[in-house]
Amino acid sequence: MAEELSIEKQVENALVTLKSGDKKRKFVQSVDLIINLQKFDLKKNAINSIVTVPHKIKDKRICAFFDSKVKNDKILMIGKDEFKGYSDKVQLKNLAKNYDFFIAESKLMPLVASTFGRSLGPTGKMPSPQLGILMDVNEKSVNEIIDKINRSIKVRTKEPSVKVIVGNESMNEKDLLENIMAVYNLVLKTLPRNKENIKNMEIKFTMTKPIKVSIK
Repeated sequence: MAEELSIEKQVENALVTLKSGDKKRKFVQSVDLIINLQKFDLKKNAINSIVTVPHKIKDKRICAFFDSKVKNDKILMIGKDEFKGYSDKVQLKNLAKNYDFFIAESKLMPLVASTFGRSLGPTGKMPSPQLGILMDVNEKSVNEIIDKINRSIKVRTKEPSVKVIVGNESMNEKDLLENIMAVYNLVLKTLPRNKENIKNMEIKFTMTKPIKVSIK
């Protein structure tokens, strides 16, 4: 009888196959992870978490709502005094569309909610206690949260599966493997019946067919 491969080894093999078998594209493909669920009540056990993976996926477009006079050229800063300039619905919609992540100084959250909540709330982009609200805003804390956000993945179940980008094809297999396992382990801990709730995993590049990873 053939020895069953561990999940890590299956993922590693899948990544090697994808890298060696795919033709060169004119763009860098993302590496997509799909975790298919089973025996899972989406209404009762919906997942809405953030996982920080070991290796950066990409530089995210970040917008910050700060009262403190901290400068950082990596993000868009909107100061408290500028909030009144954001009243137009189209302007607010474009702000939500053009930025991946929003962070805020904790003392401003009531004002952030009343000013930007209608545009950020429906898109799931309101500053979150999980990753996005700073008690103390200074150069060090801002740089730390930027680094963490660039290594973070939002894990949500809108259907009986989790679909996330875990990296891109230019990353090496070891880093991709570690990112994939970080997401898998978070989902596993979140599910009420652990492995019983996972049917299988699939790994693919943007333009390739998925390779299945069995979960036993």
